[in-house]
Amino acid sequence: MNNAKDNFIVNRLKAFKYAFKGAWLLIRKEPSIKVQFTCAVIVTILGFILDISATEWIVQLLAIGLVLAVEGLNTAVEKIADFIHPEYHEKIGDIKDVAAGAVTFAAIIAAIIGLIIYIPKLL
Repeated sequence: MNNAKDNFIVNRLKAFKYAFKGAWLLIRKEPSIKVQFTCAVIVTILGFILDISATEWIVQLLAIGLVLAVEGLNTAVEKIADFIHPEYHEKIGDIKDVAAGAVTFAAIIAAIIGLIIYIPKLL
């Protein structure tokens, strides 16, 4: 029984290793994630400068996490679609557009959250 528990723990640690590798690949190689990550760093620094509340930090971090996660999923969808059907295909284009649309929703909501948090502090 102990061996099964050890394997479970080892497998979870490996899973984290692959997850962090994927996050690093996104940040290093994907232009859209670089933009989103840069925005996340900027608003995080701004949060410290303007001393936002704990609740504002929670909402801001959730918004950042949502945008980065959806952007990562969008990248995965695009890569899978390109791998399956490298040449242009209307349905593959629609799939990629829908995935990009999900990022747009997340980014718009994150921007609105940022405006709600920071406009009163800057005025």
